[in-house]
Amino acid sequence: MLFNSLEFIFFFPLVVALYFALSPKYRWILLLIASYYFYMCWNYKYVVLIFTTTFINYIAGIQIYKSERRKVKKFYLIAGLVTSLGILFFFKYFNFFGESLNFLFNKFNIFYSVPSYDFLLPVGISFYTFQTLSYTIDVYRNNQEPEYHFGKFALFVSFFPQLVAGPIERSINLLPQFHKKFYLDYERMKNGIILMAYGFFKKVVIADRLSEYVSTVYNNPEIYSGINNIIATFFFSFQIYCDFSGYSDIAIGTALIMGYKLMQNFNRPYFAINIREFWQRWHISLSTWFRDYVYIPLGGSRVNTFRRYFNLFVTFLVSGLWHGANWTFVIWGALHGLYSVIGVRFKFIQVQTKKFFQSRNLNVLHRILQILFTYLLVYFSWIFFRANNVTDAFLIIKKIFVFSDSNPLNLFHFKIDFYLSFILIAILIVFEIFSEWFQIRSYLGKLPGILKIVLVILLFASIFILGKWDSIDFLYFQF
Repeated sequence: MLFNSLEFIFFFPLVVALYFALSPKYRWILLLIASYYFYMCWNYKYVVLIFTTTFINYIAGIQIYKSERRKVKKFYLIAGLVTSLGILFFFKYFNFFGESLNFLFNKFNIFYSVPSYDFLLPVGISFYTFQTLSYTIDVYRNNQEPEYHFGKFALFVSFFPQLVAGPIERSINLLPQFHKKFYLDYERMKNGIILMAYGFFKKVVIADRLSEYVSTVYNNPEIYSGINNIIATFFFSFQIYCDFSGYSDIAIGTALIMGYKLMQNFNRPYFAINIREFWQRWHISLSTWFRDYVYIPLGGSRVNTFRRYFNLFVTFLVSGLWHGANWTFVIWGALHGLYSVIGVRFKFIQVQTKKFFQSRNLNVLHRILQILFTYLLVYFSWIFFRANNVTDAFLIIKKIFVFSDSNPLNLFHFKIDFYLSFILIAILIVFEIFSEWFQIRSYLGKLPGILKIVLVILLFASIFILGKWDSIDFLYFQF
């Protein structure tokens, strides 16, 4: 079931109505049933995987907490990690590593072939796996007490608003909320609905419109070049942002209507002044997960210079692999690792450059140049993220400087969509500029009620009139 589907339009209001009609004591049952139904709409067979991951980590958390012997604690921690990561590896990465090994075997004339399996990638497996892993690790670190109520723990793993594409919630934030009583609150519901509407606008009006152009170019890299490649990559940078941040807004708004607060997942990432800040603004729940459970355990920045560079690079490399079983994602992660290492290594240049602009009262110009440079680095890396394979990625890069007479307007079914795409991106940028520097959302909140209603009506009207209602999957569902 997709958020941008007719099924969800009936499903969610029904769940909310039943939720507030039920006694708070039994609401977790409704939400658990709704969450499993929501997940089973994709493939009911894979519900076994999420249940297995849930059950093993539920037992592991309790046993880790109960045991006084460190070896026993470590045993249950490893059991939880091996089970969760084992399921993830088999369904997401087994064929990828098998194909890579077969390629190497052929190169060295080794006559052995790793078998491959034909199965669908379970939707959201990377997200709920990381969510359960963080819980078990936090219990092991004594940062979290175990959840003894199996039903509520299962709900924490499968909570439908954020089940298939995050945010990747921490147990310390979400689990306690399932023990609270929430009542119908007009202000909270209004804020949730507006956030959902903004998410739908970004998804169906902007992202799904851009996808037509992006898919045409990236699925045919041998045909297109020059301006088409430049525009397609520019469009993709906003497609993936609007698609994923749109999903996050819908998820957060959906949960908020019922009373639950999910963590912020995006904070205007294209206004970052360096790659480090970009990752503090982009997919925040994942970047903080890798910081807390990969980078810091490796030693973080509390080690010698070379080891710090190694820790940074490896963390981003693993992050790239998390996104997909394809060498394009590994290269994408490696690029961001390289950007980060270079940023740390030559930080003194940034300091001197800042002093130069400050001495001439050009702080605003300096910030704009930093934002543009950071965006260009991210823009280039998106080529590998979107390309179907490494060969296509390098072909697109090679042909991006080859200009032909092809008309970029011809890649849209309706040519008006070409101009409308730029207009919508411009509107988004202007809105986010005001949000970044002038706190426009706070200002809008102070408007008279009638003006708020008019703005909300205009937002919903634009969604239904301009939206691409083809039930296009959210991009991050594949991860």
